[in-house]
Amino acid sequence: MATITPNQVKAVLGGGSAVVAMIAAVLSVEGGYVNHPSDPGGETNLGITKRVAVAHGYTGPMRSLPVEVAASIYYQDYLVRPGYEPLIALDAAVTEELFDTTVNMGQFRPSRWFQQAVNEQCGTSLAIDGQVGPATVLAFRACQRVVGAGNLCRAMLDSLDSKQAAEYNRLVRVNASLGSFHQGWFNKRIDNVDRAKCGAKV
Repeated sequence: MATITPNQVKAVLGGGSAVVAMIAAVLSVEGGYVNHPSDPGGETNLGITKRVAVAHGYTGPMRSLPVEVAASIYYQDYLVRPGYEPLIALDAAVTEELFDTTVNMGQFRPSRWFQQAVNEQCGTSLAIDGQVGPATVLAFRACQRVVGAGNLCRAMLDSLDSKQAAEYNRLVRVNASLGSFHQGWFNKRIDNVDRAKCGAKV
């Protein structure tokens, strides 16, 4: 497994400590080069598929994908594009959960789960459209004021983990070839964000 230090990521992004830490953590969890025959993503290195790397202009061999390229892709595609970046200042722990799940499963499902969880915890009526925009961010911020940031954070993490676990189970039921990934998904991706981070200042 690759070990990526926050300093390596900071050298690329120059971002805040919360962004740097979550990208460094995901890079380390994703590990190095793989090309598993049951993985629909195909050739992957540092969690970045060949298709995504090529879309970002990388033309070299996937085995040699630079950390700098991977970190930049993570920031642009999995934090900025899904609309999660404004959430970092509100709740870095929940943002970390969304970011990690999006890396693993794509944007649409975790973004929808986030909106569903806000509605469930806060009694709001957000459209479940998978677009984390200003309305979703404002609803989450307003709910923090009502129930408390730490309380909401823990409830959101529990809800997001529950929805993610259910989806892993569903995926294996409909495609048995994914069974080889099931335990690893649970070990690395469920309850992976420390609840002690809830309420911590960025």
